[in-house]
Amino acid sequence: MQSQNNNNNAELKHDKTAEHLFINADYYIRAIAYLAGAFAITIGLFNGHYEQSAWLMVTFTLIYPHILHAILQTTNFTQTSTARSLSLHLDCIFGGFWLFWMQYSLAPSILLLTMVSFALIVAGGLKLLLTGIALLSTTSLILSLIFGFEFIQYAPLVVSVAYSIGTLVFLSVAAYYIHMQANMLYSAKKEIEHQQEKAHELSHKMSKYLAPQVWQTIFSGKKDVALETQRKKLVVFFSDIKGFTQLSEELEPEVLTELLNHYLTDMCDIALKHGGTIDKFIGDSLMIFFGDPSSEGTKTDAKKCVAMAIAMRKQMKVLQQKWRSQGIKSPLQIRMGINTGYCTVGNFGAEQRMDYTIVGKEVNLASRLESMADAGEILLSYETFSLIKDTVMCRDKGEIQVKGFSRSLPIYQVVGFRKELGSESAYMEHQLDGFSMYIDEEKIMRTDKKRVLAALESATARMKEQVELEQNSPPMEFIDDGGDAPSVNVHPLNGKG
Repeated sequence: MQSQNNNNNAELKHDKTAEHLFINADYYIRAIAYLAGAFAITIGLFNGHYEQSAWLMVTFTLIYPHILHAILQTTNFTQTSTARSLSLHLDCIFGGFWLFWMQYSLAPSILLLTMVSFALIVAGGLKLLLTGIALLSTTSLILSLIFGFEFIQYAPLVVSVAYSIGTLVFLSVAAYYIHMQANMLYSAKKEIEHQQEKAHELSHKMSKYLAPQVWQTIFSGKKDVALETQRKKLVVFFSDIKGFTQLSEELEPEVLTELLNHYLTDMCDIALKHGGTIDKFIGDSLMIFFGDPSSEGTKTDAKKCVAMAIAMRKQMKVLQQKWRSQGIKSPLQIRMGINTGYCTVGNFGAEQRMDYTIVGKEVNLASRLESMADAGEILLSYETFSLIKDTVMCRDKGEIQVKGFSRSLPIYQVVGFRKELGSESAYMEHQLDGFSMYIDEEKIMRTDKKRVLAALESATARMKEQVELEQNSPPMEFIDDGGDAPSVNVHPLNGKG
């Protein structure tokens, strides 16, 4: 533990040092550049190339970067792009003066322009390079016009070497800081990507507790997490498994949990496929609504909801066959209720814990319809029926009296899609004791149709053999002769003894 703490402290200290160098990179690079210039002037003074007044130039060159840095720090102006641009433009003005003071000596001038151009390109690209060189040239030109133009083609070799060494040191130090900045930016990018991955993973986990539509609106910023509600016209759906309470008393809790989770997973897949907002699970009951957060219009929402209910009813046939193969004999059936009307939708609860749900008498009516439905039934209110009657065949179930409504309400039972009814129906279902058949042609892949046909032909052939065998077998007559056991006489079917 102590070793780990020491490592963490060392990493923290290293990070702070790197951050300090990163923030003050401009200051250190500028100081190195002016130090290189002061070194070259000093060599020129000892060589006799410059006059003794050049010591003033050396002094100014050594203290100027530190004075500028202190001023910027005092004004809290250090890290702004404006401060960086202003500092570089001041450097260009001083570079123009330096160029004039060196009397445009060839080698020193080229090296000076190299350092200035490098710094400008790194700091601001081509635009800053052009403006900086223009400012440097303008400064040197103005000084030449005022004080006269003098040109010394060649500086002494030792002075040129000093300028070359200074330029090399400047470029090396600047490249080192650029490399350090690149590494820090790369590390920061990696850290940001890591945090984004963690946030994405966390949001993915959190999305399991919210309807996908609600989760997307929250994380996209379209909805605020606040206690807010609104009135909307929604299509409300309720369902549960009839006979589930009895089944829960017969099965072990682990088996029951697996069965329930499998059932709810399949139903949720169907709901999401049709665009429903899953509100909540209440045991084996499921509450879904259409029309919020997004809606394609009440008519389309109603059609999607009824299509979802029909798909759920079909899927129950598949689950029933699977449950039978697992030893569950009770024929579990789903019952559903759907209503359309204005509801209050939004966040309910407290600031510390809230739930995105819907309330209102229309919700209560949908729940009442579900509780009144028989096994395998889908009951609709008149408001929903009027929206889907052109595509879905329904049967009038009369009227009911519901608490909260002053008048009797007509209800309707969903038969199926009109296009699927009749001889051209793609959906077939037959069920008797010992026999269960469920075929949905739209779900059978083309490559599997021959296999399905072969299975049906094989089952048909075996069934025909059994029927023929039963028809050809002689009838048996039981005769009670008063003994302990009855005797059996077999009569041939052709009547001959």
